[in-house]
Amino acid sequence: MAARTALITGITGQDGSYLAEFLLSKGYRVVGMTRRSSTDVHDRIRTLLDRIEIVSGDLLDQSSMTSIIAESKPDEVYNLAAQSFVPASWSQPVLTGEFTALGVTRILEAIRHVNTKIKFYQASSSEMFGKVAEVPQTETTPFYPRSPYGVAKVYGHWITVNYRESYNLFAASGICFNHEAPRRGLEFVTRKISDGVARIKLGMLEKLHLGNLEAARDWGFAGDYVKAMWMMLQQPSADDYVIATGRTHKVRDFCKLAFDVVGLSWEDHVVVDPRFYRPAEVDHLVGDASKARRVLGWQPETSFEELVEMMVRADLERLRPFALV
Repeated sequence: MAARTALITGITGQDGSYLAEFLLSKGYRVVGMTRRSSTDVHDRIRTLLDRIEIVSGDLLDQSSMTSIIAESKPDEVYNLAAQSFVPASWSQPVLTGEFTALGVTRILEAIRHVNTKIKFYQASSSEMFGKVAEVPQTETTPFYPRSPYGVAKVYGHWITVNYRESYNLFAASGICFNHEAPRRGLEFVTRKISDGVARIKLGMLEKLHLGNLEAARDWGFAGDYVKAMWMMLQQPSADDYVIATGRTHKVRDFCKLAFDVVGLSWEDHVVVDPRFYRPAEVDHLVGDASKARRVLGWQPETSFEELVEMMVRADLERLRPFALV
């Protein structure tokens, strides 16, 4: 039997790199879509480049999406591409909408015109819940997004449902709660903390400036979450699933654990900086993934404590050659 083909948009991101590794381990032919860029964006997938195919495309361009899907002939499409840094969505709200909302429509339109048998995964987000109506959040919890990013993700989520119901496409959404890894971008608070802790331990930094320490999130490991994405497309019918650990922690908790890894007190080094507060904060995100456990047989394998230690140790190893001590 011929190997199945998966097309991943956003393959150069954290989730894309872990998903590509996972699908390769399953024997897939993996095609990754990237935007043309004058800078090298392949750091996270550099070790995979001899085993995957890279194609240039743009979520802003309908014809390029249709051409890529027609030429690569995927069995499965995973849409992980987005303007995904929430704070940037306030300064770039229109661009965020173009990529994160309308980009989903362009992929679905391409699938509808090229081959309606292609299975589609949409990366939905816990940020859609925003000002939460209930705790914990499930697949039926009403959305109340609190950022342009969250609003765009709500559109992407509902257009996926709409195409599933209107055109009988296999279109599934994973409502993923925060998932982190050593490959997380340095602009995200978890990686900012692990990188900052490593720099402070190595004598490269004195203080770590952070925003709201009381913000609570349900944090898991990205490597666990990409398995759930794949599992959704192996079901007999498409549906939507919350993917989460069911445990919530504050930014303060993440700080304490991260500094504990290197034997330092977070209170000696963390400075609360109002510049990093959001215009509208999301208060208490925690997911109920019981449907994913029941239907998919999925559950997180990496604990919060293991995740924090993994990230800090990876940054220590990365930065140690540049340290002054």
